[in-house]
Amino acid sequence: MPGLQGPISWAIAGLAIKCYVSVGSWPDGLRATGSLTCPWHRTEQRLPYLRPLDILSEVVPTSGVRSGIRMLQVQGARGFQFSASARHALSFPASQIFLYCDLFPEEFSIIITLRVLSVPPKKNEYIFTVMKEESNMTDMKVTLGSRPPCTKNEKAQFWFNASRKGLYLCDGSAWVTMLEVKERLDYVEEYQNLMTNSETMGIEIFGIPKVGFFAATANRYTPPGSAIYKWTDGKFQSYQNIPTYQAQSWLYFTIGKKAFLAVANHREGTSPLFFLAVLGDNHNINSVIYRWNPRTGLFEANQTIPTSGAYDWEFFTVGPYSFLVVANTFNGTSTKIDSHIYIWLGGSFQLFQSILTFGAADWEVFHIGDRIFLAVANSHSYDSGTVMPNNYYAINSSIYELNITAQMFVKFQDLLTYSALDWEFFSVGEDYFLVVANSFDGFTFSVNSIIYRWQGYEGFVAVHRLPTFGCRDWEAFHTTAGSYLMYSSAREPLSKVLKLKTV
Repeated sequence: MPGLQGPISWAIAGLAIKCYVSVGSWPDGLRATGSLTCPWHRTEQRLPYLRPLDILSEVVPTSGVRSGIRMLQVQGARGFQFSASARHALSFPASQIFLYCDLFPEEFSIIITLRVLSVPPKKNEYIFTVMKEESNMTDMKVTLGSRPPCTKNEKAQFWFNASRKGLYLCDGSAWVTMLEVKERLDYVEEYQNLMTNSETMGIEIFGIPKVGFFAATANRYTPPGSAIYKWTDGKFQSYQNIPTYQAQSWLYFTIGKKAFLAVANHREGTSPLFFLAVLGDNHNINSVIYRWNPRTGLFEANQTIPTSGAYDWEFFTVGPYSFLVVANTFNGTSTKIDSHIYIWLGGSFQLFQSILTFGAADWEVFHIGDRIFLAVANSHSYDSGTVMPNNYYAINSSIYELNITAQMFVKFQDLLTYSALDWEFFSVGEDYFLVVANSFDGFTFSVNSIIYRWQGYEGFVAVHRLPTFGCRDWEAFHTTAGSYLMYSSAREPLSKVLKLKTV
């Protein structure tokens, strides 16, 4: 198993020394090599090499018989067990390693290399055991195959997952990754074509413990409404159909052990327009919160909430309290309407606070230290009963902060946006950022989306302007290679991934 690495401890001259073990194709034996700074040397010269030393041969006699040493054999694999109580008997002079230092250094490192000459096929190899210095050695068990249970009975046992090339240790409740080959994207292939009820405005992917993996699609037309699919035999298969009304999005969330799925019903009607009044359309309809029933294995209507052109839901918690906020866009005559925050009390959501919004398309909740914020993306300022503004789309989007004393969200900051459709919060190092999806300025879809940086007392300050075209959504993500932003366009078949360069 070349490349297997891990820390161990070794006792030399009565001192516990942390070593690093590598398994690969290197010369036989355990040998100490490396560099050493000797602070007691007059010139404090950094010496390039230590004397190569076969440590095992120094402490184990040729016969293998010595007090404090016991030979163990587990399924054909042999090894030595060294008694912690007899470690002084297994010592040797430090001068055999440190040729240029008169005193034993306070700290130094040893690199230990092993060579595995051959590994018989279909044979479990026991490489090493990790244990406390005062503990007794027990047989190490490595399980192969599919994921085994991890309970107190399996504590300190290993599981090797051949498909992921990973080694895991059971801590008594969960498998902890010890070694794992990092997956890297090679290419993308088409896997499944999923025929939906109608055009899909949004998708929510979620998993229910001990039940399975699901996808809910927000579909435009009623009938037939929207669908829930379950991952079965390696693909999504139709599972449940739910009546919806030009649904824009789904949101899955849990409260305690209860699982919920909320749909944002936009309006009754068939007009393809976003949210302008059309004869026969009705934007003032109920959106529905469904609850998972483990007995029937279905989502069942749990609560209806009056909404006006609902576009988005956001769920968050503050201490023991759970909140749900809806983005209302249009009531049939105006986009200047209240969006509502609900709190979970007594088994249902109750109105907590109403906030005036202008064609709200998105809510984003985020935390900075102990402070809790809500940002709304206002998309459109329109009122059929007032004089038309010079520009419907150049409008402030607002950030609100939770005032614990007043028990309400209060306006913290206004930011000028252009038909904003989404906010995304992210952090880089110790800095916090918000990026807005500006989609249309009244003249063109070629509009800069803006990254704002948290400046404390100054609030959020614009730091970067990103050229976008009809920007609809931003998502931030992190990998071992760095931090990225991805945006989607509602006006062209192109999404872009941007890498955040740091200094």
